Amino acid sequence: MKSLAYLLVFFSVPLFSQEKIETTTLSSKPLTADQIIQIDNFGTIFSIIGNVIYKTEPTKDYMYSNVQLGPITSAHAFNPLKIHVLYKNFNTVVVLDNRLSEIYKIDFNNIQPYKNVTHTSTGSDNTIWIFNQDAQQLELFDFKTNQTRATTMPVQSDVLNLKSNYNYSWLLTEDYLYTYNYFGSTISKIKNEGFIKLEESNGNLIIQTKNGLYCLAKETAQLTPIQLPELFIKQFLVTNETLYIYADETLHQFQLKMK
Repeated sequence: MKSLAYLLVFFSVPLFSQEKIETTTLSSKPLTADQIIQIDNFGTIFSIIGNVIYKTEPTKDYMYSNVQLGPITSAHAFNPLKIHVLYKNFNTVVVLDNRLSEIYKIDFNNIQPYKNVTHTSTGSDNTIWIFNQDAQQLELFDFKTNQTRATTMPVQSDVLNLKSNYNYSWLLTEDYLYTYNYFGSTISKIKNEGFIKLEESNGNLIIQTKNGLYCLAKETAQLTPIQLPELFIKQFLVTNETLYIYADETLHQFQLKMK
């Protein structure tokens, strides 16, 4: 029992490493967007301008808009074949294909038991992670069968951010950063030491605080600062070991020198 107690303390009190992750500037280019959703390995940019989602490829652009559902709350393109868009005001998620054509529409107002969805993120197959605000818990929801495959334990503080890959999800609340597996079991729980936003790549997390960006490598609880030029970070994304920072209508691209 003692070893278990020590393990829980280790994951509850993250240490800020004195070492730094160095970066190399790769490029900077002008870009206008309200929000960048995703940038893939081929340089395809998924973005939101107003109430329209754009997929910008080197040779062709696609777009999607649904004004009947109001403003877009968030969108996720981790799986480019099943991009999902949350319209929080209408408690609805729309799933798009790789050409931004609508393939599924999930109206949670008509699904029993009722779910008040405030955050979403990608799951595997035909699933998405949803945060049910009324139950204060994450659910892995199958949008083909309208069934919940897994649920987590309720959380006690407001949700700031939700990210996932096909195997895990990360829920950032005002008090803690939780890691869950595909079955909804809690893998780790780390005290929020000023975390604002997070992004995920290959199980590693990039976390934003008021002091800058930090890397939380998978299976560790040590935050390593990322060395960057002084930028006002409007948004950041990470693809493998490429870090993108959107600031002052400019998209900056950096190579992370991970050890």
